[in-house]
Amino acid sequence: MNSLRLGDTAPDFKAVTTEGDLSFHNWLGDQWGVLFSHPADYTPVCTTELGTAAKYKGEFDKRNVKMIALSVDGLASHKEWIKDINETQHTEVNFPIIADEDRNVAELYDMIHPEADNKLTIRSVFIVGPDKKIKLILSYPASTGRNFDELVRVIDSLQLTAYRKLATPANWKHGDDCVISPSVKNEDIAAMFPKGHTEIKPYLRMTPMPD
Repeated sequence: MNSLRLGDTAPDFKAVTTEGDLSFHNWLGDQWGVLFSHPADYTPVCTTELGTAAKYKGEFDKRNVKMIALSVDGLASHKEWIKDINETQHTEVNFPIIADEDRNVAELYDMIHPEADNKLTIRSVFIVGPDKKIKLILSYPASTGRNFDELVRVIDSLQLTAYRKLATPANWKHGDDCVISPSVKNEDIAAMFPKGHTEIKPYLRMTPMPD
């Protein structure tokens, strides 16, 4: 299959998870979603990541975001691994983990990298909008743990810019000034962005983040 790209509809699927059977699109509903994969249970970096994800659930909840993880191991293995995660990371896993033993979801989302391993998933992240479109794709090497502050930052940007003619500059974080879209005419800026704006160059116009 062709690799998924930004803007594609996230493939729907049915799955067995640690929180029961689900259908992905129905489970997501009108919320945002973060789907992140793990090569296998009992892997050290992923153990820290799942623990960290659990600790960030409150931040994701505030942003109307659901989390769901995936590993190609089975449900019984997942449930035993969760015990280790809770113990070592001092938390409680509070989101479903997909048991993808047949690798159906991994193949739908192109998570198998034959040059690395033809059985195990690479460590991917997909952010999916309420419209079921893929908004972000990230792939991490086995040696580097994911940065959940960055995922929160990206979600803040995606949600801010989804319905406004704005973009966010390098290293932007919630509360910082934003870039006005080039499609906005100068004469329309005052009505659209009443907090004012600064023109650095005709193509680079900044405005305070809207409330």
